[in-house]
Amino acid sequence: MRSIKKYALTYLKGMAMGAADIVPGVSGGSIALIAGIYQELLNSINSFSVDNLKLLTRFELTKFFKAVNGKFLLSLLLGILTSVFALSSVITYLMANHPIPLWSFFSGLILVSAFLILKDIRRWHLGVVLAVLVGALIAWWVTNLPPTTTPDAIWFTFLSGSIAICAMILPGISGSFILLILGQYESILQAVKDRNVLKLAVFAAGCAVGILTFSRVVSWLLKKYHSVTIGLLSGFMLGSVNELWPWKLVTAWRTSSTGEQKPFLDENVLPGNYMELVGQEPQVLAAITAFAFGIILVLLIEWLAAKLLD
Repeated sequence: MRSIKKYALTYLKGMAMGAADIVPGVSGGSIALIAGIYQELLNSINSFSVDNLKLLTRFELTKFFKAVNGKFLLSLLLGILTSVFALSSVITYLMANHPIPLWSFFSGLILVSAFLILKDIRRWHLGVVLAVLVGALIAWWVTNLPPTTTPDAIWFTFLSGSIAICAMILPGISGSFILLILGQYESILQAVKDRNVLKLAVFAAGCAVGILTFSRVVSWLLKKYHSVTIGLLSGFMLGSVNELWPWKLVTAWRTSSTGEQKPFLDENVLPGNYMELVGQEPQVLAAITAFAFGIILVLLIEWLAAKLLD
C-alpha cells in the first residue's frame, strides 16, 4: 500500500513537472527540487550506465528495470507526458488570455520554494552566499536573452533537445524558455499538438543524450560541494523571477509560421504604469491571489507528501 501511494504521488509530481515545463520561464527542475525528488531523479538518470544497459542486450528486462529505478522513472514520465499532452492547450490558453494571474502564481511558487530550499542548508559560509548570488545573476542574464531565428532542420531539433533538457533539470532555468531563445518553442509545441512522431522522436533522442551527460555533472557537484550547489540552484530559482514578472510591455513582435503576430521582445513594468503603457487593467487583486495560491500550494505539497508517506 505504501508503495502504491509513493508512486501515485510521484505520478502527480511528474504532472506538476510537465505542466511547469510547458511554460517558458518555469523549470521542471524547480518542481523536482520543491517536491523532494531531485536527488532521486538524478540518481535514477545516472543509473543508465554501460553495465546496466548490457542487461538490455541480454534481455534481462526485470533486472534492468530494477537497476534503473524503473518504477520511479515510469511513474514520473507518465505524469510528465500526461501534462504535456493534456495541458499544453490549457497552458497556452492561460498564457494568451490570463497571463498576469498565471505568472503571479508561478512567481509565488518559485520564490517560496527557493527560500524553503535555502533554509535546509545547515552550514552557511561565504561560498554559499556567492553561489546564491552567482546563480541569481546567471538566471537573470539568461532570462534577458532575446529569442533568435534558427534553422528549422532536423539536426537542430536534436541539438535543441540536448540543450533544453539540461535547463529542464536545472531549477530556475526553464527548458521551454531555452527553446524560445533557440527559436524552437513554437515548433516543438506544434509537433506535440500535431502528433508529429518523427520530430518528437528526434527531439527526445537529443533530450536523452543531453540529460544522461549533464545529470552526471550536477550529481558530482552535489556530492562534492553540496551546500554550494544547493545555493547555486536556489539562486537560479530566485533569478528566474525576472522572467516570471507578471506585468510586461511588448517592445517587438514577430510573425509566426501560421501568420499570427506574437510577442518577440518585452520588458518588465510596474503595475501602476501597466494601464498607461499597455492599455489593460493590471489585475492587481488577481495577481496577489494567484501569488498567495502559489505559496500555499508549495506548503500543501510538502504537507501532503509527508502525510501520504507516513
